[in-house]
This record gives sequence, structure tokens and C-alpha cells, in this order.
Amino acid sequence: GIDLTVAASQKGLMTPPGMSFVWFSEKARAVGTNADLRTPYWDWRKRAEPEEFWQYWAGTAPTHHLFGLREALIMLHEEGMANVWARHEVLARTVWAAFEAWGTGNPRIGLNVADPAYRSRAVTAARLGAPDATRLRDWTEHQAGVTLGIGLGMADPSDPAWHGFLRVAHMGHVNAHMTLGALAVMQAGLIALDIPHGPGALDAAARIIAAG
Repeated sequence: GIDLTVAASQKGLMTPPGMSFVWFSEKARAVGTNADLRTPYWDWRKRAEPEEFWQYWAGTAPTHHLFGLREALIMLHEEGMANVWARHEVLARTVWAAFEAWGTGNPRIGLNVADPAYRSRAVTAARLGAPDATRLRDWTEHQAGVTLGIGLGMADPSDPAWHGFLRVAHMGHVNAHMTLGALAVMQAGLIALDIPHGPGALDAAARIIAAG
């Protein structure tokens, strides 16, 4: 029942930001064709059925993005999509296991989505309590070169609570040693900043990787 989907080149497709994709149904095509506000730039027919190559983009093609996207798709094809989904599943559960262990010593530490069935396999959103998330992000970035994501949409940046959230990505070209390395750096940061946390997070994460 979905008539329109929009996606982008970055993250899971491992290509720099700047190129987006639109998939649309015949129903959406009909609505777009008859829309009063349709302009040459936004005319989906020109994108889907161009008379000339440049009309795919309404101008100059993003050549560097296309080469990067082609290589990314080759990588995904070589790995096999079933293996790609399985890898993301394992890495997501690896991050969850670490946070669950850390949270046993500090109830302020936890995952934003309680039910694993509803969690993203691409990125994990977590809370550490303000201002510990910002303190940890600053430490991992400046002391160990690991950049953790900010908490998007969880609070206004002017709200002190904003400093209580972070995100850990496990999507695209990422593997076990990258994820375990990021978790180890986070563990070091928790220790360095004297943020209370439960033991055994790295062991729990390693067991998930070992079980595959």
C-alpha cells in the first residue's frame, strides 16, 4: 500500500551524502502528472523516463557519487544480501548486549527502544543521562578518534536533557572489529569519566559475535 519511498545515498549504501532516490507507484505517478504545482524540476516523468541523460538529475549528473554507488552495490552483491542483513542483525545485537550490561550498574544507561523487535538494525539510540552522553561523546572523539552520533529528535539542543542521548551506528561497511573497537573505546571513556556502569559489556558483546 506504499505509493512513495524516498531514500538517500549515504549510510547503508556507503556513498557520500548528496544523492537521493524516489520510488513511486503508478497511482503516485498519476497524481504527480496531474498536479497543479508540477514544475519541470519536480516532474517525476522526466526522472523515470528521460529523453536525455541529464534529465535524470535536472542538470549535471553527480558523477563521483555514481562511481561510489556502483562500487557499493558491487560490494553488497558480492557479500550477498542475505549475508548483509545477517551481519547487521549480529552487530546490532552486539551493541545492545553491551548497553544492557552497562545499564545493570547504572539505570540511567539504557536503550531508547525497550522491545528488540522494534529496534533499528542500522543504528542504536541510547541514553546515558545528562550530561554523561555528551561527556562520553566528547571523550571518545578527542581522546580516541571515535565519533558517536548525537541524539536526534530526543530533545531540543537548548534543553539540558539533550546531553543525555547518543547514537551508535552499525550500518553499511562495518564489521565485527569496528563495532567491538567502538564499544571498547566507549568502555574506556566510561572508566576515564568515572561514569557508573555495570561490568561485562565487552564480554557480552564478544559472545554475540562468537555465536554469529
